[in-house]
Amino acid sequence: MGPLDVAAFLIYFAEAFVEVLASTLSAVIIIRVILSWVPLQLPFGLGDLVFSISESVLGPIRRALPPMSGFDLSPLVALVGISLIERYVLLPLLNALFRAL
Repeated sequence: MGPLDVAAFLIYFAEAFVEVLASTLSAVIIIRVILSWVPLQLPFGLGDLVFSISESVLGPIRRALPPMSGFDLSPLVALVGISLIERYVLLPLLNALFRAL
């Protein structure tokens, strides 16, 4: 296994990690939205975990957005932003690194 194989493996790993991270963060935000509609207690503190993870993303967006007649559009902005960053910034960057090998 040569140094190029190791570099290619690391790039594949980074690409998979970015995809899993974006998918997990999107799922956490969707779960947060559902929990805000349905008063449900998740076991083992999972509701608090979902809240703390999603609030780190939604909080700054919520502070930057003006109020919209009582609607919180920060989850929508966050999901679109995650998708755009993943698709048009991170994955092309990783592909460019792979082609540079």
